[in-house]
Parts: sequence; structure tokens; C-alpha cells
Amino acid sequence: MGYKGPISQRQRRFGEELQLLRTAAGLSAPEAGALVGMKGPAVSHTEAGRITLNPERLEIWLDAYGCNDPAYRKILAEMGRSTGKGWWSSFEGKVPDLSLDLAELEDRTTRFDNYETLYVPGLLQLPEYAEALYKDGYRNGPWDLTAAVQFRMDRQCVIDSQREFRFVIHEAALRMLFPGPDVMRAQLVHLLDVAERPNVTIQILPFAAPRKPSQSGPFLLCDPGCVDLSTIVLDVPGSAEHSGDPESIAGYLWKFQQLSEIALPAIDATSARGHSSRNSWGLLQYLLYPLQA
Repeated sequence: MGYKGPISQRQRRFGEELQLLRTAAGLSAPEAGALVGMKGPAVSHTEAGRITLNPERLEIWLDAYGCNDPAYRKILAEMGRSTGKGWWSSFEGKVPDLSLDLAELEDRTTRFDNYETLYVPGLLQLPEYAEALYKDGYRNGPWDLTAAVQFRMDRQCVIDSQREFRFVIHEAALRMLFPGPDVMRAQLVHLLDVAERPNVTIQILPFAAPRKPSQSGPFLLCDPGCVDLSTIVLDVPGSAEHSGDPESIAGYLWKFQQLSEIALPAIDATSARGHSSRNSWGLLQYLLYPLQA
């Protein structure tokens, strides 16, 4: 069955994985199609994300392609079965499709590694901060500001799950005063509050970092429970780039590890008080001081 409407990032990734597996197995599209009663063009459409694939055919292909990783098979099957519907569906036509893709990606992610340079990560933003961030770009655009802010807040439902979140935030993002001092003060306090959750780690990369950061721009690494199906999300003007290339994934895993090593120790209020060494909790308190009423 063919998909109606634009092809989502999940659909594209599912098809790309099938094509990579088939190519690695040395099979042509017609040869793969013959295994499941499909013609070559139908295989190509499936690998382009244009048509669905039933679970039985997927299992036959995975067996024929020599795919024996149970975690990979399970998660790929879930990607193929997904209808693409979720809480984000009510925002169709109200926010850009790339935002819907991101929400769907986050919904199937079990571990988030997020590095931000100029802004507080979207999953940690207060409504007032998000509104200040969006208002200029949405004033004359096709999208509704109220819907965009609400969408960002609804995305944060994943924080309430037992998934793992690791954030490295550059000090520059925490010194930005575009939302106004009152909003920025509340935002910094919110970071301290969220960091108390056992599944959330927040580190600050200070201006005084001892080494050059391994990455100059922000990125989000989403791991669904199988590193081979992880996705890197990079912000580019007016869009977002998604990559599942194994070399890229390995490279950004290394970059995030390097960023974590040169960033200050994670926010931990229980041990930070009275601690003699510099840490993320102490830097946030320092940044909060001039914003106090």
C-alpha cells in the first residue's frame, strides 16, 4: 500500500535500511522481490519509503539478508509497523513537517545525547523562553506561534519516561538575555529542577574549558535501543538534517563523549553544596546571582 502525503523521516530511514541490507547481501531488487512475491519496481518503492511492507515479508528479507541482530530486527520491525500517528498528529498543518518528524523520532528514542551552543535545549525550555525564541521568526510566517510553543511543551512528555537524557549546554546559551532577565532566571532555575530527575544529566561547557570543543555546532543523537539504528539530527537554516550513516553515528558518539569530558561535572545539588571544585551546579548559581530580583 502506498503512503499518502509526504514521506516522513521514519519512512525514509526504514527504506534506507532495507536497501543497505539488500546491497550488503549482494541481491538485486528483482532478486529480493522474488523472495516475497514482489516485482523489482515495488522493491525500489519500498526502499524509497513510498509503500509499506508487511511484517511477514520483512522477516523473509531479514533472514535472506543475513541479519541476525535481534535488537536491530525488533526495532526495524517496529519502524515498519508504525502508523506514524501520535500526540503530534493533532499539530499537522500547524507546525512544519520537520517538527513532526522530530517528535516521532523522539517517541521511539530510549537515549538522548544533546549538545547545544546558543539556546537551552528544546526539551528543557519553559513556555516563555520558547515564545521569546520563536516570536520573531513566526510573526510573518505561515505557522502559528501559540501552536509552536504548545508543540514544544508537548514534546517534553518524553522527559517523564524512564529514558536516558544527557545534555551538554554551552555557557553562552545560559548568558543569552533575549527572553528578558525574569524569564532567563526562571529558565535557569528550571534546569536545576529538571537535573534532579534520575534519568537526566545536565553538564555546562564553560568558556574556560581546558580544551577546544570537538564540535562547534549543536546536535542531537537519538538511540532507539540499537546503535545501528541511531539518528543524528543537525540544525541547518530552515530545515534539519538526519543521518543514520554508521561512520557519522560513531563520530558523533565520540564527539559527545569528548564534550562531556571537558564540560563541568553534571548538576548535582546533593553533592554540589560545599564542594570545592568547579561544577555545573556552581556555574548555574553564579549565573543566577545577577538575575535575582
